[in-house]
Amino acid sequence: MLVPSKLKFRKMQKGRVSSRSKGGTGLAFGSFGLKALDMGRLDSRQLEAARVAATRFMERRGKLWIKVFPSIPVTKKPAEVRMGKGKGSPDHFVFRVSPGRILFEVDGVPNDIAVRALQLAGGKFPFRTKITVRHEVGDE
Repeated sequence: MLVPSKLKFRKMQKGRVSSRSKGGTGLAFGSFGLKALDMGRLDSRQLEAARVAATRFMERRGKLWIKVFPSIPVTKKPAEVRMGKGKGSPDHFVFRVSPGRILFEVDGVPNDIAVRALQLAGGKFPFRTKITVRHEVGDE
């Protein structure tokens, strides 16, 4: 699973997901991309499950880029603990996803395999996604 190697602060406030993505909305490396349509928090376990699903379907051919990294710690208190006594310890890491953000990019495999791999990956996320395609200049 993706976990940051070093943090300036162990715990972070919850915060909110912004309405529209400021960056990371276009394809940078691959010909196909998986774009988020809703906002939400993406867990490192969900990201790993999506990566495994996509790479297994592609049979480790081509290239898959992960364009997000879960670096925000989420704390959790143990079960059946009374209120108070401070904030819980860090439990897992998330990435705040806003609409329009590219999550995965794929290249080097046939079109039908790339689309199906991204569909399988999108099914692992707790929000809606769509597949985007790079349009080259002069491509109709």
